[in-house]
Amino acid sequence: MNQKRKRPQRPVSGWVIFDKPYGMGSTDAVSFIKRIYRADKAGHAGTLDPLASGILPIALGEATKTVPYVVDGAKVYRFTASWGGERSTDDREGPVTATSDKRPAKADIQALLPRFTGLIQQVPPKFSAIKVDGERAYDLARHGETIELEAREIEIGRIEIIAMPDGNETVFEVECGKGTYVRSLARDIGRLLGCYGHVSALRRLEVAPFDEQDAVTKEELEAASESAKAHLESLGNPDALDPAAFATLDAFLIDPIEALEGMPHLALNGDAAHRVRMGNPVMALGRDAPVEADEAYVTDKGRLLALGEIRAGQFHPKRVFKG
Repeated sequence: MNQKRKRPQRPVSGWVIFDKPYGMGSTDAVSFIKRIYRADKAGHAGTLDPLASGILPIALGEATKTVPYVVDGAKVYRFTASWGGERSTDDREGPVTATSDKRPAKADIQALLPRFTGLIQQVPPKFSAIKVDGERAYDLARHGETIELEAREIEIGRIEIIAMPDGNETVFEVECGKGTYVRSLARDIGRLLGCYGHVSALRRLEVAPFDEQDAVTKEELEAASESAKAHLESLGNPDALDPAAFATLDAFLIDPIEALEGMPHLALNGDAAHRVRMGNPVMALGRDAPVEADEAYVTDKGRLLALGEIRAGQFHPKRVFKG
């Protein structure tokens, strides 16, 4: 049997802040980005449901080593809660499980919001990626199994009403930490109001430190990809890795350093940079160099060299980047 020949891959590195369209899954988004960039490695920083749109940071190459720092970043979502019906999936995809003729007043919603701010307990949706005895909750739910998910502690920095176009819907904006389910917010607010609710629209505006100003759309990437293909075809070698062909695509890449915003940083050169590159510790020199830091990074001529920690005035590399 003839196997499909694998095209040559590029050792491209950086973040693509993808404005994921409605209907596309996060795994499909990573495959799309990896394919058009011809990248040898890719991964995303935080799943975004197919029924949601917005910011999905995707790391290529060496940037994948900085994924954990973006996964832990604060998220900002804008979502619409539709009142009058709760659904099995807590969004508009599932069947209705409870209804009410009651519609909430803005003042009643506003009075509840402090209960959804700070550290709170939240039960994830039954249709979620949470694992139960090694199985994804959504797989069990789809097979009709009754599952009870335990509440987990999450943190919400703020939640506010953006608009109430009519009595049937309320638009919210929420800033929250890792592990928060916006669908659960709509469900729980609706239950407390006695009107029931579910998420009917959801968009992620920010995954710190990245926001919509950093984002690139599927259409922009496809146009740049077509330009790359045309350039390679003009060379008579569609599998070539000519940097000039990918220049437009690569212009959308964000330096992996940007994922490390706020982390202690040391600039090295010469012998010190070589020692770190070989996995050896070096003195953390400089007027502002910290004596202790659980996490820090070093650069060589402005390029990310390593992640590590500073102990007793020495930087100890944990992850070294190919330069």
